[in-house]
Amino acid sequence: MRDFGLSVENVSVGFGAVSGRVQALDNVSIRFETGGLNLVTGHSGSGKTTLLSILGCLLKPDCGAVFLMGENVARLSENRLGKLRRRHIGYVFQAFRLFHALSALENVTLALRLSGVDNRQGKQTAKEALARVGLENKSRLLPNELSGGEKQRVAIARALVGNPAVILADEPTASLDSGAGEQIAQMLCELAATEERIVVVVSHDARWLACSRRIVTMKDGRVIDERAISAAEKPRDS
Repeated sequence: MRDFGLSVENVSVGFGAVSGRVQALDNVSIRFETGGLNLVTGHSGSGKTTLLSILGCLLKPDCGAVFLMGENVARLSENRLGKLRRRHIGYVFQAFRLFHALSALENVTLALRLSGVDNRQGKQTAKEALARVGLENKSRLLPNELSGGEKQRVAIARALVGNPAVILADEPTASLDSGAGEQIAQMLCELAATEERIVVVVSHDARWLACSRRIVTMKDGRVIDERAISAAEKPRDS
């Protein structure tokens, strides 16, 4: 697995005291590749969000290895881990996580400033990222002036602006209506299919099946199924 850009080997994670400890991940090994969207699904409590947190270097495993761009990051210092995270990983969250007092442009620019990019260059790059997701004319609006789908587009622009190798999305369509959800799903699926990035989406939303290349199913902290999705399995437009 170590040749791949993103993988975990024999990873376990538990939460709580010893007497009531819950095993969120139990000896999970899996790798993710470019060339199409990777969908991680499973019922609530299956471990999929914990897995995403491990992949995104937001959480360290109790045991096992996590490889990001060929480097085992599981035991790195927080400082080194933070630098790798900012350089290689972009996040898209269900709740958008935008700063309400900042405009769409400022929200995207902030991600670059945290990585050390100067303000002038950052603004230009952020404008280009917003144009890429179709929001070039709404860059000055605050989050409360945007629809749910537009907020998620800002979040995608923020995830893309640093040109990361990995995009991780946690239930990115769960809080959106059907139309906005389909647009966001299509946007991330096209991104996965046309660019050399690893895109991993955690969701139980069936809309993702139409454009996913691979599905990983989890239950009780384990991967119980991992397979490519055939064309025959993909839902057809009515």
